[in-house]
Amino acid sequence: MTQSAQPATGTTAPPPTASRTGLAVVVVVISLLALLPLLNLFRAALFSGGGSALALGFDGSEQIRGTLLLVLGEGIAGAVLGTAIGWLTAMCHFPGRRWLRIAQLLPMAVPAYLSAASLIDWGSHHGLRIHGIGWTIALMTLANYSYVVLLSTESFGISGRRLLEASRSLGVGPWRSFFRVAVPIALPAVGAGVALSAMEVVNELGAVRLLGVPSLSAGILDRWQIDGDPKGAALLSLAALTIVAVLVAAERRLRQRSRRWSLAGSRHQQPLWALQGWRAWLALLVCGLPPLAALLIPGLWVLEGWQNLSVGAFRELMPLAARSLGLALAATGITLVAALLLAVVRRWCPGPALQQLSFVAGLGYAVPGSVLALGLIVLGGPLALGPLLLLLWGYGDRFLAVGKQGLDAAFERLPPSVDEAAVSLGQSWQGVLRRVHLPLLRGPLLVGALLVFVDVVKELPLTLSLRPFDFDTLAVRVFQYASDERVGAAMAPSLLIMLFGLIAAAALIPSLERR
Repeated sequence: MTQSAQPATGTTAPPPTASRTGLAVVVVVISLLALLPLLNLFRAALFSGGGSALALGFDGSEQIRGTLLLVLGEGIAGAVLGTAIGWLTAMCHFPGRRWLRIAQLLPMAVPAYLSAASLIDWGSHHGLRIHGIGWTIALMTLANYSYVVLLSTESFGISGRRLLEASRSLGVGPWRSFFRVAVPIALPAVGAGVALSAMEVVNELGAVRLLGVPSLSAGILDRWQIDGDPKGAALLSLAALTIVAVLVAAERRLRQRSRRWSLAGSRHQQPLWALQGWRAWLALLVCGLPPLAALLIPGLWVLEGWQNLSVGAFRELMPLAARSLGLALAATGITLVAALLLAVVRRWCPGPALQQLSFVAGLGYAVPGSVLALGLIVLGGPLALGPLLLLLWGYGDRFLAVGKQGLDAAFERLPPSVDEAAVSLGQSWQGVLRRVHLPLLRGPLLVGALLVFVDVVKELPLTLSLRPFDFDTLAVRVFQYASDERVGAAMAPSLLIMLFGLIAAAALIPSLERR
């Protein structure tokens, strides 16, 4: 998720010049580390020899077309489903509404490639062929519609409530209020959610490979690893970055527009419309079916194939889990330190240049993993950097925004007087961070650490591209088994990935309940 570039709500007393200089150096170094892979990729694509800059070929054109179709199809389906669920859970009362609102986090626990592998294997045992762009759009929608739900729920529940109450007092029913009042108000938030989910679609590798859909993420790796054409891979990466740049700009713009509608307090008010009879049952179906399907797809697969869970599978699971957990712990530490420093810079140094650098440093989450991996190879090859170092660099770059977003929001809730009091007592920014901020930010730090940890465990394109030889992780092994049509053998690592994902989803429940 990309964070907003909005300045902090309060300004603190300016730190001493030496402290400001040190913080400026920190944000410049982190930003350069985040941008260097992409800058080298641009250089390789535009200025290296060998072939025309426009020679993408038929395969490249098909991969661009496939990616755009996936983005369009998933965007439409996700917008319709996420907006409907957001409206029902925010503005209507029906049995089980509170639990169904929380249940919308569950699909985020199941990666799209895991759902694809499960469904393909299940379908093969029941005479159903799971293949093609239709199934891919359906599974990608199921994995990513929660972004739209989370943003639209907040917009429906807070932003236009007074206008909806006015329409209700005039005798306007729920459906007319939804289309004539709520949708125009919530459209920026819905658009931002669609843009975030589209970034995940561009990044997806496993599901598109398993379901046979040409895409840029898979095409980049094929050009690079199979065809031995780094120039072509770099050109495809530029096409992917162009799509991502449009999505980032749209998401940022739409989030800024959605903030203009914020009205005063409505956090714990009751829903406006009570649904009864068949309407309540329809709401239960609409809100309950997607999270149920997200868990039912791998659940049925496990129930019907539990006999594939052998002692050997669990014995192999131990080294896979050890590698995944080791990488995740190291990447989480690196990412949170960088995110905390950038959040401190955003609070203490409100200059526009540093603010923009801080924003740009967090854009790695929007960059497809295969693109980032190619940029790191182009950069690290001549420097003889080890694959594990490049892999940790890629994790830190890609998931910096995940840790930084929660810290930015937490800092904005701290009154500037807290910092000013500490500075007046002679504390430097390091002293304020250690003695004041860290104790107050323990909760956001723990949640951010958990989210980064689980994202690293689930990450496939970066790990598949940059891992050392014979250094497989849980996600890589699931993809390898599924590609070799040994999906049953992927059951044990899949279950562990799902367990980590469910833990991360549970960590988000308190923040959802506060909205």
